[in-house]
Amino acid sequence: MLTLSIGAAALAGVVLALWLGAGAWAVITGLSLRKKAAFAEMQADRLAALLETAPALPVVVRPDGRVEAPARLGQWLGLPKTPSFIIDFAGRDVGLTDADTAELGRDVAAAQRTAARFVRAVRAAGSERTLLLRGGPAPTTLGVAGSVIFWVFDATESQAEIGQLASEVDRLTRAFEALSLLIEAAPIPMWHRGPDLRLTLVNRSYVEAVDGTSAEDVVGRGLELVESVGGVTPITAADMARNGGAAVSRDVPATIGGKRRSVRVVDVPLGESGVAGYALDNDELDRARAELRRFGEAQRDTLDRLSAGVVQFGADRAMTFCNTPFQAIFAMKPEWLSDRPEFDRVLDRMREAGRAPEMRDFPAWKADRRAWFNSGQGTEEIWLLPDGTHLRVVAQPVPDGGLLVVFEDQTEQLQLATARDTLLRVRTATFDNLFEAVGVFAADGRLNLWNTRFREVWGFEESLLSRHPRVDTLAEAAAGTLTTPARAALIRDVVRAATVDRTSRSGRVAMKDGRHFEFAAVPLPDGNALFTMLDVTDSRRVERVLRDRAEAFEAADKVKTAFVANMSYELRTPLTSIGGFAEMMAKGYAGELSGEAKAYVDAILESVGKLGSLVDETLQLTQTEAGLAAVDRETVDLLQMLDRAVASNEEAALVKDIDFATDLHVSIGRVEGDARRLCEAVEKLLGNAIAQTPAKGRVLLHASGTTEGALIVVSDNGPGDEAGGSGTITSARESIKVHGGALSVMAKAGQGTLVRIDLPR
Repeated sequence: MLTLSIGAAALAGVVLALWLGAGAWAVITGLSLRKKAAFAEMQADRLAALLETAPALPVVVRPDGRVEAPARLGQWLGLPKTPSFIIDFAGRDVGLTDADTAELGRDVAAAQRTAARFVRAVRAAGSERTLLLRGGPAPTTLGVAGSVIFWVFDATESQAEIGQLASEVDRLTRAFEALSLLIEAAPIPMWHRGPDLRLTLVNRSYVEAVDGTSAEDVVGRGLELVESVGGVTPITAADMARNGGAAVSRDVPATIGGKRRSVRVVDVPLGESGVAGYALDNDELDRARAELRRFGEAQRDTLDRLSAGVVQFGADRAMTFCNTPFQAIFAMKPEWLSDRPEFDRVLDRMREAGRAPEMRDFPAWKADRRAWFNSGQGTEEIWLLPDGTHLRVVAQPVPDGGLLVVFEDQTEQLQLATARDTLLRVRTATFDNLFEAVGVFAADGRLNLWNTRFREVWGFEESLLSRHPRVDTLAEAAAGTLTTPARAALIRDVVRAATVDRTSRSGRVAMKDGRHFEFAAVPLPDGNALFTMLDVTDSRRVERVLRDRAEAFEAADKVKTAFVANMSYELRTPLTSIGGFAEMMAKGYAGELSGEAKAYVDAILESVGKLGSLVDETLQLTQTEAGLAAVDRETVDLLQMLDRAVASNEEAALVKDIDFATDLHVSIGRVEGDARRLCEAVEKLLGNAIAQTPAKGRVLLHASGTTEGALIVVSDNGPGDEAGGSGTITSARESIKVHGGALSVMAKAGQGTLVRIDLPR
């Protein structure tokens, strides 16, 4: 309980006085002294209780410096007891600081001397509590003159609130300054009008736009950015915005920086603060819009040239664009698309045209696709259409709430992939079943691929090959299977030549088991090398047999040539004798012959001539084949030689009623050679043509020449059999060959035969 003297109780001020007055009034009114004392005591107790719970503590300082204060003051200051003098307000780590105590002492002294009132805020040491001291001279009714009374208030919450308000004011001040700087630096004219709608604030862009010297100059002269349009002045427009309570924008002409421009002026009402405004340059906006429009058109032109179908929907899910491939993929007509159908209608149209996947629950499927708009991320899936078309579908939501969908036809790609897989399987099967041993080496010399034959030829283990060894390792492993182990290095060299030098090389190795292989390494376009091995064991054997047989044939041919030459000589001697005696008989050396005898002698002479000719041909053919035929070299006039050949066959052509035509040009010229053998060759070819051609047929002899050589052609319209007269053609070819020329035959059944002779000059 707070115990105070009657003087201390008077510190309650006016409240206590009133209560004392009430007690005095009770005495005057005639109450009994006992009742008056009881009432006074009750009022004093109530007053003490009020002071005990009061939010402020009264402190009285006597003229002698003594302090009268409630006990709670010591608790607020953290002091062990209530202070008796001002100096007792300070303590060690408790109470007021020395500085605050000294200031309080000076405030009390000033109040005693000059009756000045004071207010001071102090903080108790070691505490967050803030105390507010309000005081002045005490009324004389409360005690001795010269006393001072001050009240101690706990202002912790109010001071915190004051601090917060100060921080908020500081923050708002900084924000206002930043906003002012932002408005000042804005690239567009901005202004503010007061309640009277006159300019009060403009930024730098506004000043530059109206060619002012400063913001103060512009505001002082009231320079407006735009002029009156249609009777509406800038102030009238601002008044309309203020009265309407909403921003008002209008497009008006203005002269900015000496250039006439179209600007959009916006007036924004600020209530009682007036109206703010700003201006946007429509020229730049129009250019930006035009550029955006051109960009959109270019983008759509690009999308229209893609092979993939592209469709775009807006935020309202209506179609805004689709390219030509989309129309082709889904068989949609332009006139139907011009109505901007919604997303659901497009899916329904796809289903009607058979261009949507077959689904058991199409509405649920359509609802899932509709969720693409709100998915927030791209979606990709594959559509298999009823006709077997495979579509890769990519759906991408766009920032404006719309949707972009791309349809890529992958049918051909899948078909190509399937064909590629099939081709790879076929290639693998073919590769593995080749007769040759095949291996593919990478650029670093490692074995990448091999077939079964490769492993079997060398006898390699599968475990070795599965590690993809280098060619050096394979060469070392293969050396033991070769007849000459050093030959294994050749394998390594050819592979390196193919992979490093990109050149093809080959070689041959012999195995210890008697097999022979030819191998080769070929560079591949991808940087690898193809190594192949072919078993030539049988070929070597056949080659050896053929070589032996050729040697035997050569020996037999020499014997044959010698035999034919000898027989020709042996036959020519009696034929010469027979011919000579027959000629003598025909000339009458043995007497006159009868007609029948003359016929016999003529037949003998004819047969001797034919047999001699055959013997000469046989001997000549044999010598030609053996390379022993002699050629008389002289200048041959081909035109005269051909005339003789034609004359010798005219009678035979006449007998068969054959049209024997000649086309001989003077350009045929001359050649160096044997005139007799050339003439015989042409005569035989003409005779063979006449013999092969049926009656009333046609035989043509053509001859022409150039500076490089001569051309002779014998053609007929006979049966066209190359085998006809093969002996004659062979004999003529050999005769032409020894002259450095060439003879070729072309025949077509039912159309005839053509023999061409080319002779060099």
